[in-house]
Amino acid sequence: MATRTAAQRRLEERAAYDAYLATCPARELLDRLSDKWVSLVLTALAGGPLRYSDLNRTIAGVSQKMLTQTLRALERDGLLTRTVTASVPVRVDYRLTPLGRSLLPVMAAVKAWAEDHIEEVRTARLAYDRDAAEPPVSPP
Repeated sequence: MATRTAAQRRLEERAAYDAYLATCPARELLDRLSDKWVSLVLTALAGGPLRYSDLNRTIAGVSQKMLTQTLRALERDGLLTRTVTASVPVRVDYRLTPLGRSLLPVMAAVKAWAEDHIEEVRTARLAYDRDAAEPPVSPP
């Protein structure tokens, strides 16, 4: 049996990270990143650290439960840090990590694309729904 170098082993391990493969662990990360609350939290923190209440005000429509779950998941994934400052009341700040900051250009681009193209998507949806609602025309 041939001995593999460390570089060859790393290359083989990296080949296992192909999101098209059903067993690829990167799929779990793609699932997390595709969540709307994740993209909104990350882009909201682009300008610097924010308190929980600031995030809750900035991201309209997010429930406290969903915001808390999202923040915990992002902290677990190493994309943000949570800093507790002892005071009355206790102050909790959230800040992007270098890993989270490296994701910002992608998330900001997706957010901007959605804002820029929502009208085109709405028009396409209306046309699709209209066409799907019409009965098919059968030949005479």
